[in-house]
Order: sequence, then structure tokens, then C-alpha cells
Amino acid sequence: MEDAQPLVPGQTKLVKAKTRRGKRYLEARAPKAIEDAKRALFLYGNQTSQVIKDVLTDLFQLKRLEGQKFTRKNENVRPFETGGETSLEFYCNRSNCPLFVLGSHSKKRPHNLVLGRMFDFRLYDALELGVDDFKAIKDFGAAGTAAQMGNKPCIIFVGEKFESVPALALAKSLLLDFFRGEQVDRINLAGIDRVVMAVAVDDTRLQLRQYAIRFKKSGTRIPRVVLTEMGPHMGLSVRRYRLPPSDMQQEAMRQPKLGKKKQKNVSSDLLDGKVGRIYMPKQNMDTLGLSKYKGTKRERRDSAREAAEARKRPKSAEQQATAPAEE
Repeated sequence: MEDAQPLVPGQTKLVKAKTRRGKRYLEARAPKAIEDAKRALFLYGNQTSQVIKDVLTDLFQLKRLEGQKFTRKNENVRPFETGGETSLEFYCNRSNCPLFVLGSHSKKRPHNLVLGRMFDFRLYDALELGVDDFKAIKDFGAAGTAAQMGNKPCIIFVGEKFESVPALALAKSLLLDFFRGEQVDRINLAGIDRVVMAVAVDDTRLQLRQYAIRFKKSGTRIPRVVLTEMGPHMGLSVRRYRLPPSDMQQEAMRQPKLGKKKQKNVSSDLLDGKVGRIYMPKQNMDTLGLSKYKGTKRERRDSAREAAEARKRPKSAEQQATAPAEE
């Protein structure tokens, strides 16, 4: 796969595949009008705590089909420091993960959780959260295994702070990208078996809950819906956040023009199909070069031969007598 390496950040040379396998690899990672489900990279910082390990384990369990988890510590991964995003961009590029979840623990920032995104495998934005209250999925018993892996959840955001506060608006966008999965046009309602709820308590605190959906008998055709908490149960506080640069945001929000390009003087008809209108300038038939058929060429040759034979014939006596008079 050496011939199918993708572009690294800052590289301007276009890498072309030399094998069919490398071509398929590059096509899978190429930009698309409708993107695939975003993969997430889970990794640890220099120091961690047992709470952060349990948080990353539960989040990875929710994102197992579109995620990758590192088990070793990473000292040089610091998204909020200058130059600290280089190693993170390299890991995300190698793993093909535009999302990342970084867990760390220190005396200044205990139980620290960082959510972030990449654009073109460059750090786009990041949000630092502190885990104040946590209850793992395994603590809810059988309710924690009620949902089936791979199903799309119903995501609910409660509170007007998600629209007015920049940090919580960024948290809403990140959580939507994290839990949304693959974009689809239609969905079977029977496949929605869990609800992810985010509640904005105030400007700097939010709560994250997940509930399993159970259908009970109601005596009618519409069942009675019962929500049972299944975990993870988290209380989060906003610490630091990093918004994307304006030029990168403008580039990331650019969308291709879908649909066929309108053609001038071309329409469609149910009977004739594609119908076009052509405008021709005025033409002079005398000077217009037309194709000559073989029949017309033969007639010209015969007339030319008869004229030549007539000039070669001797003149009669009457023609010789009248010739001086005409002169």
C-alpha cells in the first residue's frame, strides 16, 4: 500500500495509485457529495484516571462500528497548545478519523475530556469538558444492553442555551456529528431503540443521558412508549473551546452544485425526448460548398467531352463562308 498513501497536511503533491487496490483505497477516502459515517479516534493523554478510562470505554462502545481506540498514552497530544495538534493530526490521518475523543487527567484539569473535529486532517475545532458526574453503562444492568449496535438514535437537545451560548452551540454540533452516523433519506421507526438527550443546565454545564425505548401495550394500534435509562450518565462542565478559523470554516462549508447543468435552447418532450433549437445564419447557395454526387460529376465529364469533340470537328462550307462576314 505504499503507492496509495493519502495526502498529509501541508503536502501539495497529488498521489496517484499504481494498483487497483490502491485506487479503491484512495476513492474510499476521497471527498464525496454525501459523506460516509464519520469515524472517531479515541486516545489517552499523558495521564489518565479511572473515570476517564470508563468514559472512553462507554463512548467507544457507542461508536464501535465507526471508531478506533488507542490504548497507550500520548504525551505530545495537546489540541489547545501551539504545535500540540501535530501528532493528533498525524494519528487521525493514519486512522482515517475526522473525529477524535481525548481523555486526560491532571491536578489543574481533573477528569478532562476533549471532543474535536478535523477538516482535511487539520484541526478544525475542539471543546474541552470536565466530567463532574459519571455512571457507566454496566451500572444499569440489563437496561444497558437493550439497544442494538448500529441503530440510529433519536437525539434531543433541551434548552435555549444551545443556540445562544457559543460553547454549547459547539457542543451541540459535535454531539450531532458523533452520534448521527451515516446520513440516510428514510429510516424504519422500529429501528430507533434509544434516545440521546442533552440538557443545558446553564451557560457552562450540560447533562448527557441515554435512554432505551420500550414499546408497551396500550390497547390501540399505537403502542405506549416507555423510556428506561441505560447509560452512560454524565454531568459535564465546559472549560475551554476552540472555534475554527474563518477561512477554514468557509472552505469546509462549501457545497458542490448538484443536479444537471441547464443547457440553452434544449428542452425535453414526452414523445420526442430531447428537443433542441438551432439558429442558423443566412446562407448564399451560390457560394456554398456542397457535396457533389457521382451522378453530377459524370454529367459534367460527358458535357466537357462533347464540347471538346465539337471544337475538334472540321467546320462545314457554310460556316467557313460566313466566318469572314461575321468578323
